[in-house]
Amino acid sequence: MSATASVTVAGVPGVEVAYYRKGSGDPLVLLHGIGHHWQAFAPVLDELAEHHDVIALDFPGFGESPDIPLGVPDELDSLAYTVDALCKALDIDRPHIAGNSLGGLVSLRMGQLDLVRSVTALAPAGFWTPRENRWAIGLLTNLRRVARRTPDPTVQRLSRTPAGRRVLTGTIYHRPALRDPDAVVAESRALRDCVGFDRVAAHARAGATFEGDVPNLPVTIAWGTHDRILPPVQAARAHLQLPSARIIPLLDAGHVPMNDAPALVAQTILETTHP
Repeated sequence: MSATASVTVAGVPGVEVAYYRKGSGDPLVLLHGIGHHWQAFAPVLDELAEHHDVIALDFPGFGESPDIPLGVPDELDSLAYTVDALCKALDIDRPHIAGNSLGGLVSLRMGQLDLVRSVTALAPAGFWTPRENRWAIGLLTNLRRVARRTPDPTVQRLSRTPAGRRVLTGTIYHRPALRDPDAVVAESRALRDCVGFDRVAAHARAGATFEGDVPNLPVTIAWGTHDRILPPVQAARAHLQLPSARIIPLLDAGHVPMNDAPALVAQTILETTHP
């Protein structure tokens, strides 16, 4: 079921959050990366919904969610508090959480704030060197530039062939031919139209990193072995910083591993929520 909720963040009402909800059981919230939308988790959503009440959301300024209104602090922690506000609006207390890239960084931060009961971070941002930061943000910014300049009919034509899907999505997926053509068109539009991209990218470019540990919670950090945006060497840094976290390599998966290895990603999340 798709819906929109209006929540209050940092005392500011009217923050609109679009989300998709399916399944039953303990709540599990799914958080996408910069430039994407909740449908990034579509390849694993049905499997997860067999075990959980799944809520996949669009961050403010991405997908179907409008950008944050004036008055909400323009900082990455506002994303964590927005997710928490949505959970409270849905009568959910301390859900499990799983996030990819930007969503992984936000998931870990919510773990630090004791707002969730477990964390699965898929190639989370924040464990980069300054050089790796420049590479990742520059690459994503170029992808957005291309998405904004490519006519919609061209995107639709390219999406119909494996070679075309490789051109459009080969940077974020290791096996782009597996991606559904309609999903490729939709995510190209999401990247083109996301009004929050420049704002969030600016925070990341300024050196947003994850600091400290996430104690007393089940934490899994999983990384695609063919991640071209955040190289998997960053998983080793994450392991040093969070020594109690479970570190999982996602074989033959790229930066958005839910498409490349859906069964493995679903299993990784469920092993975290059901230790």
